[in-house]
Amino acid sequence: MTSNNVNSQKEASEVGAELLASCLAGDRRGQLKLYESTHGLVYRLMVRMVGFQEAADLTQQVYLKLFSKIDQFSGHSRFETWLYRLAMNEALQYLRKNSRKKTAVLAGDPVSPQRPEAERGEQREILEVAMSRIDPELRSIFLLREVEGMSYRDIAEVVEIPEGTVGSRLNRARRDLQNHLLELGWRA
Repeated sequence: MTSNNVNSQKEASEVGAELLASCLAGDRRGQLKLYESTHGLVYRLMVRMVGFQEAADLTQQVYLKLFSKIDQFSGHSRFETWLYRLAMNEALQYLRKNSRKKTAVLAGDPVSPQRPEAERGEQREILEVAMSRIDPELRSIFLLREVEGMSYRDIAEVVEIPEGTVGSRLNRARRDLQNHLLELGWRA
């Protein structure tokens, strides 16, 4: 887990009962504090799920839903798990409505000598295209595990599937990603 993920998870873990109670009461300062302490988690997830262009709008949509439904948070799971579930549902709903078009890579692209930073940028683009080709539900599980560092149990709660299913879907996501990377000419 990267230090950014550790820091953002630590921030979100600091969402306490007092802050949640203040949000439930409609306190704008409490809502702002909750937003400021957790929006980085949601925004990063949205960028990875739907891309930069839509991430900010969908992040705002998640918080509109969060504050309208905060009274539905039962406390049976961690608040962060519930927030991830709201965010993931919003991203999947968006992707279902606006199915992404697959990007085609020309087989005859000329190969040119590139500087290392340009090659890294190209590899990053290939990775993003390959990720966009993975089924959104599989991609969400992959991102929650590999990027956010969540446990199988927490992922199961977020996406509301059995814990054993998380492992099988994660394996499928990894296999699909590997296949798409190879199709796109990934060089390790």
